[in-house]
Amino acid sequence: MDGALEQIGALVFDVFGTLVDWRGSIARELAAVFGGRVDPHAFADDWRAQYQPAMEEVRAGRIPFCKLDRLHRRNLDIVLARHGLDDTPEAIRVDLNQAWHRLDAWPDVAPGLQRLRARYRLAPCSNGHIALMVNLARRNGLPWDAITGAELARDYKPKPVVYLSAADAFDLAPHQVMMVAAHSSDLEAAAAAGLRTAFIARPDEHGPGLGEAQAAVPVDLSVTSVIELAERLEALG
Repeated sequence: MDGALEQIGALVFDVFGTLVDWRGSIARELAAVFGGRVDPHAFADDWRAQYQPAMEEVRAGRIPFCKLDRLHRRNLDIVLARHGLDDTPEAIRVDLNQAWHRLDAWPDVAPGLQRLRARYRLAPCSNGHIALMVNLARRNGLPWDAITGAELARDYKPKPVVYLSAADAFDLAPHQVMMVAAHSSDLEAAAAAGLRTAFIARPDEHGPGLGEAQAAVPVDLSVTSVIELAERLEALG
């Protein structure tokens, strides 16, 4: 395995949950807007629960590819109605939808990426579009060399084209790229496309004890932080 990992030239990262705390960040913004009218964490969970079904509409070809902001906004309107918040003004809806551009990174992320960048080219491989990824990078000091993912591929993970287009963007073969994520399903799909894989545990992503503490699929590396990932890869020499 180590010999294979020594061929890696780029690392690409899932972002929501793996690098940024979407649940805590979204709940914070919801609490500021609605106060006691809503349970902010429950609302954040419900909004996120609409994520995969909305993208499946694109993956299945039922609607054309569109940027994630458009799907998030459609989902927001659905969840506002379910929570009895149909009276929310349009200006507030627009600003709330932009909350996904203001998510906070987990504390290990920026320093870990800085260490990794000394040896590897780095990019997100996210279902988030380019503008969203750039805004998160600028907010959190994420040192990307490029932005890859759904907008580049014009499709959503876990479709193989998303991972393969990320490798191609760096002029690398799939086995020369490592996909890093906190979600076993993402890593399983990346491995099937030929990428190497690293799992980062985020056991509290969906609330205390409600994230993945260990990978449910075979991976090349399993770590507890981006800093540990840098340490493990540095140890290869």
